[in-house]
Amino acid sequence: MRGATHIVWDWNGTLFHDNAAIIGATNAAFAELGIPPITLERYRELYCVPVPKFYERLIGRLPTDDEWKVMDLTFQRYYAEHRVGCGLADGVPGLLAEWVSAGRSQSILSLYGHEELVPLVRGFGIEPHFLRVDGRTGPSGGSKAEHMVRHVEALAGLTGVDPARTVVIGDATDDAVAARHVGAKAVLYTGGSHSRASLEGVGVPVVDTLAEAVTVAEWLPAG
Repeated sequence: MRGATHIVWDWNGTLFHDNAAIIGATNAAFAELGIPPITLERYRELYCVPVPKFYERLIGRLPTDDEWKVMDLTFQRYYAEHRVGCGLADGVPGLLAEWVSAGRSQSILSLYGHEELVPLVRGFGIEPHFLRVDGRTGPSGGSKAEHMVRHVEALAGLTGVDPARTVVIGDATDDAVAARHVGAKAVLYTGGSHSRASLEGVGVPVVDTLAEAVTVAEWLPAG
């Protein structure tokens, strides 16, 4: 049944419109190594996961372990200070409520730290719309794929959510990789960390609004 479709939402750059905080934190991290600042457009052209590979695209080499630690700490500190000025993407509360009212389920899986993510989601008053809210545990900088395995397994254990009836909605190519890793589908949204051109090579639907993403998610598992 179409109503059995489950959405796994990404947070940063998808439900949470934090582009300004992200680019500011990135440039603050770059400054620690004397790397010139970049524009949001350049960021969206080059960004990839794992994040050290993104830095390699910019500086021509992978950061050393010590450089990565300094950059990561700087990024996290700046982002924590500036995320307070960011809000949900347009239409998010209504989209979430409508999905649940139609008898469907949804959850959040993010690479943002779990201890920071949960109170942030709760603060927007949207936590009751989700079966689970899972952030990253362990070191930052990696892929979402293994986190997705744990997330989907937990959902299956709680409610019987089927990966084949699951659609991941996110703003990064890594969201599609993670979806494929567990046998789920994906829809990628152009309003976050990646440009449309960088998303279109992944081979999944690409949309410009979250409303479009939800519409695609309704029929995608049946395709």
